[in-house]
Amino acid sequence: MEIEAQNAAPAQWATEALVILAPELEGRLNPQLEALDRATQGWLSQLQAAGEFSGRMLESTLLHRPPGIQAQRLLILGCGKSAPGPFELRRLAGTAARLLKAKGVKEMALALPPEATETRAATAAALPAAIAGAWAGNFETGIYKSERPPEKRLERLTLLIPPSVTPAEAEPALRRGKAIGAAVERARELANYPSNYLTPRRLAEEAEALARRASLECDILDEARARALKMGAFLSVAQGSAEPPRMIVLRYHGGSGADQAPVLGLVGKGITFDTGGISIKPAEGMEKMKYDMSGGATMLAVMQALAELQPRLEVIAIIPATENMPGSRAQKPGDVQYAMSGKSIEVLNTDAEGRLVLADGLCYAKKLGATHLVDAATLTGAVAVALGAVYAGAFANQDGFYRQFEQAAAAAGEKFWRLPLDEEYREQIRGTVGDLLNTGGRYGGAITAAEFLHAFAEDTPWIHLDIAGTAWWDEGKAWMPKGPTGIAVASLVELAQRLAMES
Repeated sequence: MEIEAQNAAPAQWATEALVILAPELEGRLNPQLEALDRATQGWLSQLQAAGEFSGRMLESTLLHRPPGIQAQRLLILGCGKSAPGPFELRRLAGTAARLLKAKGVKEMALALPPEATETRAATAAALPAAIAGAWAGNFETGIYKSERPPEKRLERLTLLIPPSVTPAEAEPALRRGKAIGAAVERARELANYPSNYLTPRRLAEEAEALARRASLECDILDEARARALKMGAFLSVAQGSAEPPRMIVLRYHGGSGADQAPVLGLVGKGITFDTGGISIKPAEGMEKMKYDMSGGATMLAVMQALAELQPRLEVIAIIPATENMPGSRAQKPGDVQYAMSGKSIEVLNTDAEGRLVLADGLCYAKKLGATHLVDAATLTGAVAVALGAVYAGAFANQDGFYRQFEQAAAAAGEKFWRLPLDEEYREQIRGTVGDLLNTGGRYGGAITAAEFLHAFAEDTPWIHLDIAGTAWWDEGKAWMPKGPTGIAVASLVELAQRLAMES
């Protein structure tokens, strides 16, 4: 999708479709809508008086060839009572993209509202959110159908910005939005691949291809190298599958060279298909377990964006990739496995496999020099029970590092909710045969899983993102189709850039 920013009066911009965001102002029009109302000789105020639009969030009114406006269509989209921030702008731009592309529109101009562009800093924050939202709304999942209708996609997006910011000044924000939009789309494509196509070896090949394109350093550990490094937790999950595992390592070298500069370690769960192993899952819904590698897809996508944006930061991404299958060699409940750190793990449930592969991934990230860790995983059904499909769960062992992430997520327009870590929860996973149990039982399941990982992150500043409830939507939204969501990509790119600026 071609994307540009322009200083232009919305009424004068010639395009297939002009999108105006209308706030809920109880009978009044904001300055942007007043200017359009004058251009149409009062047409908009008449429509508002007739109840055609009220400004309620995501309420839409589509007008064809309105008088006094150069655009062929005018889409008025309600944005609620408050000034839209990054989260709202992502939804609004995605909704506009989906509404218009469904009608065959190829070109859209979005006039950013004055409430969201009062300062240059606000405009710089609004642009990436709007781009990421429109890009997300442009994505479709049914790529494997043999009889597909002609693809309907937006090909051009113009963002109309206030005259206080020139297109040249807006270029860095546009570049960031494009990089994030493309990265989120890539994460969604990977999560949507059927597992017979996206095996651990194929995921490793995707990482190698990205490294060649983006000048990243890539290292792929096979079984022999993982065994030499004593990655017993990772290999225990892989042993039931005929598909060999791969521990994927990508490195972005952008460090400033300053003393004490952080090295960000990103660890993503890469279970390309999860049957549950011997503790096999119910058949209903198991087909979606192809997306159990969404954490790994997130980290590959983040590295793609960072290679494009070039922040001054060292970043290591590690993706433990394997299948979890109930083969004749599969691990069994009651087995004891040794992680890379030397800790022993008593396996009570083979479907609690994500934490096993992440344990060795976190240890290896520290071994390679990571000073700050973030992992992302579709880890527990318990987090979806607690938070539904609205917020992703977040855990952290250091308040300062979490505040940095929290600010990054707010700027990126994504929702995370911090859940507690506590020594009392650690008691639920204290082993009797081994050091740790790989499940703490029914209660507090998302927290005991996080405490398991905490045992391997130890004192290194660390954030755990449990995206099990938000990485895949069973039902589409106005702003995004059902299927993979690409959650956490934008937030982690923003976090990396903030760490780079602070170091």
